[in-house]
Amino acid sequence: MDKLWAMEVFVRVVECGSFSRAAESLDLANATVTSCIRNLEKHLGVTLIQRNTRHLHLTDEGELFFPKCQTVLASVAQAETEVRASHTEVSGVLRVESPFAIAQSLICPALPRFVEAHPGLSVAMTMVNEPRSLIERATDVAIRMDRVEDADLVARPIYAARYVVCCAPALARRIQAHSPHQLDPGLCLGLLSEGAHNPRHWTFRKNNEEAIVRPDGPLNFNNSGALIQAAAQGAGIIYVLDIFAAESLADGSLVELFPDWETATLTFHAVTVKSRYAAPKVRAFVDFLLEILDARRRPGVNTLVEVGQDRRKPRSR
Repeated sequence: MDKLWAMEVFVRVVECGSFSRAAESLDLANATVTSCIRNLEKHLGVTLIQRNTRHLHLTDEGELFFPKCQTVLASVAQAETEVRASHTEVSGVLRVESPFAIAQSLICPALPRFVEAHPGLSVAMTMVNEPRSLIERATDVAIRMDRVEDADLVARPIYAARYVVCCAPALARRIQAHSPHQLDPGLCLGLLSEGAHNPRHWTFRKNNEEAIVRPDGPLNFNNSGALIQAAAQGAGIIYVLDIFAAESLADGSLVELFPDWETATLTFHAVTVKSRYAAPKVRAFVDFLLEILDARRRPGVNTLVEVGQDRRKPRSR
């Protein structure tokens, strides 16, 4: 029996909380995973996992064995990675997950340049509306906005974005508003959160003054790119992150309104699993992200990130 392999399967089953999800993440048949755990238990002479058709939990022996396996596997992975890294070769398959908006507008257009710089590397990019488990999906690095779903992830801040209010130049010339308070909500196009029917409200601050605008225009989208396209055609005013509107503002198809007012901010993070040693391909990709994003807007390394619903704050790296 390959003890290291059996330990890896055992750890993945515990992390995924399911034999079938562990099998999927390892690209194995369910029966293979089950057989591997049974052989490991037979070798040790103990039961590690008690399970039924719906649940599984560790026995006392399993609770003792699990962290030991994690330590051993982490040491082996680090030793292997350090040897490979000595050749400074970035290779293999890099699995990346990102929200649609940032993937489509920023990352995907630059990926050909990234793989051209690393001929031995291929990238599998998955675009999602809602974040998924990095462990279950065997994802190497994911992009998260402001929050991560698990405290056992390392979140490195890569970009501090702020919202900007903008519209087509022709519409800007017709607007008589000199502050957000004077904006006509009927001209404001809304951004929808996932599963929401009402658009997000817009917030502003200047000195001790605050303003809130609730969009009530004819168009609402759950995608910033669609909002920008509609605004460029003169359909209305939008409130989007500067990272998405930068190109349109630079080429003049959109102009910014109320630049002297502070708006809401959002921090993008590159997220990896904490227990895994950073492979050269992951380090290369994070460096690539920092290159294509505006370094002047990069947040400090101690930026805190919200975690899940219990709002724990993990250590940023």
